[in-house]
Amino acid sequence: MSAMLAIATVELRRFLRDKSNIFFVFIFPLLLILLLGSQFGAGSGQARVAIAGPGSALAQALTAKLQSSGVVVTASGENAARADLSRGRTDVGLFLDESDGAAFDAGQPAELDVVMASQSSAQAVLQQVRTAVQAVGLERSQLAALTGAGIPEDRARPALVQAAAQVAVPTVDIVDTNDVAQEFRGLGKFDLGASQQLLLFVFLSSLTGAATLIQARRFGVVGRVMSAPVSSGQVVAGQALGRFAIAFVQGGFIMAGTALLFGVDWGNLWLSALVLVLFCAVAAAAAMMVGSVIDNDTAAAGVGVGGGLVLGGLGGCMVPPEFFPEALAAISYATPHRWAYDAFAAIQRQDGTLGDILPQLGVLAGMAAALLLLGAWLLRWSLSRAL
Repeated sequence: MSAMLAIATVELRRFLRDKSNIFFVFIFPLLLILLLGSQFGAGSGQARVAIAGPGSALAQALTAKLQSSGVVVTASGENAARADLSRGRTDVGLFLDESDGAAFDAGQPAELDVVMASQSSAQAVLQQVRTAVQAVGLERSQLAALTGAGIPEDRARPALVQAAAQVAVPTVDIVDTNDVAQEFRGLGKFDLGASQQLLLFVFLSSLTGAATLIQARRFGVVGRVMSAPVSSGQVVAGQALGRFAIAFVQGGFIMAGTALLFGVDWGNLWLSALVLVLFCAVAAAAAMMVGSVIDNDTAAAGVGVGGGLVLGGLGGCMVPPEFFPEALAAISYATPHRWAYDAFAAIQRQDGTLGDILPQLGVLAGMAAALLLLGAWLLRWSLSRAL
């Protein structure tokens, strides 16, 4: 056991010496999750409206009405609102001036300048803006009618509020029969991308770490270690333990960072951590298998990146497997990514328990054990031939 820990410690030290790892292992995944979530996240269709212009009763009424219907409203200057529209940060811009506010206060018609962004969701948001404008105009007309009939404004406003509370507003319940839509219902903006990129980068980082085992073989480190009472299995296990520690720290950092920065809901943290542990074990064992077969560390890095991307894409880390054709979906279960993806999906979307994800955990544990045993055998075989 002490030999395994010593080998793992050396692996960690070699990893920490390369300062570029800090960016590619910890910072880059969060940036990619931010980018993907902002553009394609499940919650990216939330309505966003920017109101530009001086503060007025009209702006306040529109803001309250839009926010009551679930629209995110921001108040900004004209230039900032136009910049947000051009960059897709907001769906609709409402541009008000002093004459609009004065006309509203006087009970006169106001002409509002409305600009819609180019994204497809803007059309639906524009309809929400129209509804809000009509509702505000109706309330203003009702108030004007009451005050015109001789009722003081301080009595007319509470009367309108009381009347609105007593009216039963009809509601529409929409039942979505689309299985895929129901599968992703309730997911946060970054939830799906966070789990996908977690699996992708943990596996990629581990496979590229296979180069350290090749270098250890090339420089004769493995041979000298095995001249002591240390088996090839202990060498692979020590190397894998080091890669496992790096992968688990990376995965834990991504989980914590996305939860704190982006509000990602990982469900039951203990179960999510258990899935991460077993997936990291598979990734570390796979890296050791690659490091035992390939003799060139540069080639191993290329194989690690290429193989990691292919397996990640096939396992649902780029496109959700719910969109896969039936044949491709069946093939995806040959990858550890798909089993881990399904486990995270059960925990995040369905509040799954340990019993619900036991099949996925069992497959991941079996993959890790098989790859580690295969890596040990391949390492012994590789030492019998020259590099």
